Amino acid sequence: MVEHTIECRVGGESVQVRVAGEPRSPPVVFLHGWPESARSWARILPLAAAEYYAVAIDLPGVGGSAGVLTDGSKASGSKDRLADFVHAVIGELGLRSVTLVGHDIGGMVVYSYLRRHPLRAAVILNVAVPGVEPWSEVLRNPAIWHFAFHEVPELPERLVRGRERAYLDYFFDVLSAPGSGAIGEAERDAYAETYATPSALSAGFGWYRAFELDARRNAERTDPVDTPLLYLRGEHERGRLPRFAEGFRAAGIRDLDHGLVPGAGHFAPEEAPYETWQRITKYL
Repeated sequence: MVEHTIECRVGGESVQVRVAGEPRSPPVVFLHGWPESARSWARILPLAAAEYYAVAIDLPGVGGSAGVLTDGSKASGSKDRLADFVHAVIGELGLRSVTLVGHDIGGMVVYSYLRRHPLRAAVILNVAVPGVEPWSEVLRNPAIWHFAFHEVPELPERLVRGRERAYLDYFFDVLSAPGSGAIGEAERDAYAETYATPSALSAGFGWYRAFELDARRNAERTDPVDTPLLYLRGEHERGRLPRFAEGFRAAGIRDLDHGLVPGAGHFAPEEAPYETWQRITKYL
């Protein structure tokens, strides 16, 4: 089945999702990160659609879900709130026994979701989860300067507004694998346009402003979790994979698998879509 977009309503607001595959197949729901949208899964959806009903959601305030109210605050950006939003979308779509896959910020949402709602399985890509080690090491890393910058109220919006393309280019260049070129001009233009509205820009920065709240809540969650979790990082991404695995196990994740995506940096779903999906589908 060819990929297409559908809409559902959550809290009276329109939410856009990309779907591909047979609706009666087992559902896999994909969550994007910053500074992207559901478009970031465009190369994986047709691969997943061969066996699954593949669904990629635009997070609230972004892309086709731009009408969903978000003020860029800690409360609206909390990953628990985003997880509940995703849960509402899944309910509106009538999906059952869901596998939830999240990249970057979307991965943080997946972690909150598996702590709050039932899942068949969970996959987290290319991210450290607030409050789960090595989170403290990530915060001390000067290369992750943008975490603190994005948390400042209003200032990032003032400095980035009107310069979205140049600002986002920096992250695509620095965090991709050397010589990748996977995120081309068309994708970069689309993402810059996505975040060019004041509401979308604030929604994205709001996800970072909630990190302290997210970390505090996650640090308090040490009860065992039986939901199977696959954690993936790009082979060119910073950070030692075993440290992340240790952190998840210490946080109570009992059923954990982990691995590297060959040829990928931070943006594995776009840099190495086939390798990323092969790692996921082999796990499932």
